[in-house]
Amino acid sequence: MAELALSDPVVQSFIVYSAILALKLISVSLMTTIARMTRGVFGNPEDAKAFKGTVKFDDPVVERIRRAHLNDLENIPAFWVLGALYLTTGPVVVWATILFRVYAVSRIVHTIVYALIPLPQPARGIAYAIPYIIKWYMGFQVVIYYISAV
Repeated sequence: MAELALSDPVVQSFIVYSAILALKLISVSLMTTIARMTRGVFGNPEDAKAFKGTVKFDDPVVERIRRAHLNDLENIPAFWVLGALYLTTGPVVVWATILFRVYAVSRIVHTIVYALIPLPQPARGIAYAIPYIIKWYMGFQVVIYYISAV
């Protein structure tokens, strides 16, 4: 197992891209709030009353942003876990950094083409598939590295 240190460039790279993804995740939450406020549609009666809106669960704009947020919640935590485990395998700095960077950029593009500027397929599918493949790659690398320990 590789020894991890905060001074290690691959660890620093993982930290930077993990922070970017966390900021992206909370940004999509803010996008949902802004969409609700500007459209006057809320999920709770007390919010609708306080902001003089209506309770509505099927607003197409709000729901599209919420689905993008749910997609992030399903995918980004898996990246954090697999990426952290991948660090323990002692990956090559340049390759690991490329994986982390491409993952982060693809997730950002996914949100753009899903929630902000909806584009026809395969744009969203490609933006989803690239980070999906990266997670599988990192996961397999961890399993291959540690399989002999079992």
